[in-house]
Amino acid sequence: MPVTSPRAPRAARLTLALALAAALAACSADPPAVWQPPAASAPVPAPADSAAPSSTPPAEEITLAFAGDVHFTGRTLPLLKDPDTAVGPYAEQLRAADFAMVNLETAVTDRGTPQPKEFHFRAPTTAYAAIQAAGIDLVSIANNHTLDYGQVGLLDTLDSAKTAGMSIVGAGHNTTEAYAPHLVTVKGVRLGIVGLSQVHELKEQWKPTATRPGIAMAFDRKLSVAAIKQARAQADVVIAFMHWGTEGQGCPNGDQKSIAKALSDAGADLIIGTHAHVLLADGFLGGAYVHYGLGNFLWYSTSKSTDTGLLTVTIKDGKVKTRKFTPGVVSNNGQPKPVTGAALTAVQGRLEQAARCTGLAKSPAT
Repeated sequence: MPVTSPRAPRAARLTLALALAAALAACSADPPAVWQPPAASAPVPAPADSAAPSSTPPAEEITLAFAGDVHFTGRTLPLLKDPDTAVGPYAEQLRAADFAMVNLETAVTDRGTPQPKEFHFRAPTTAYAAIQAAGIDLVSIANNHTLDYGQVGLLDTLDSAKTAGMSIVGAGHNTTEAYAPHLVTVKGVRLGIVGLSQVHELKEQWKPTATRPGIAMAFDRKLSVAAIKQARAQADVVIAFMHWGTEGQGCPNGDQKSIAKALSDAGADLIIGTHAHVLLADGFLGGAYVHYGLGNFLWYSTSKSTDTGLLTVTIKDGKVKTRKFTPGVVSNNGQPKPVTGAALTAVQGRLEQAARCTGLAKSPAT
């Protein structure tokens, strides 16, 4: 069944998050269940009540909030001592949105074997309580760190998310699960979200198969387009949440532009990106709204840039009505914090420079 997501009152959401943290900590010593691969990877059937949406989307206006890469390791790990405040001041805006989403840039595990790559991120299960306390409804785990500790680490991530009641997208026990859209109804508006990674590192080893867990890869154009079309058949608003781009570069590369066009043509209404560790800019590709890169959000150490921010989009009649980006900086403890004055002017200047190379229009095609 698609999920219906009435936003709970703030106090109730925080109480639930803290309770989840305690429950997860209490059972952390228990060995996770061993996943057995399915005999076959048949297409996921559509939910019984998921008939194709009508040609006229619901008229209700909803607010969506998106931010970039989040993890709890290094300097951000101590923030989990107080899940209520771990994400920092942007949590107020995240909670105010009808639906909020980030990229979870880590395996959630204390097991597994480090993979043959330079950087390895992992976090304890209390990370989910902090994410939920900040009002975040969904995380994408289609990125280049979810399998940092191999398939064991990925399976732990999936299991602990289920235990915590944390919705995830972009990875699964097999190909079908990894590419399956997350479906949720918000104030009568049906959202379909697909998570995809376009990072080359270890892509062949990390892609899912019919009998192997993995993350959804945008390199498989056929499966990526099919995932968007599956979401389009069941949702009023379709979102592609991408992990892509060239690290340190504020301009989208050719791979990004190519897959953005393909996903737009397949029916994506919004295409939101992370990964490059710097801010990129936004605009419209035909009728689709594209933001090429939201940068780091809650980050463990120094990086290509400290620029960050929160994107807020309002949806009316199935389309983007307004969008607002609230610039910020990743502070010394790793938390993102809004900026003012000269710091705000500096970030806005870099965003204006990035906007020159997107190739996107300022308004949607009519």
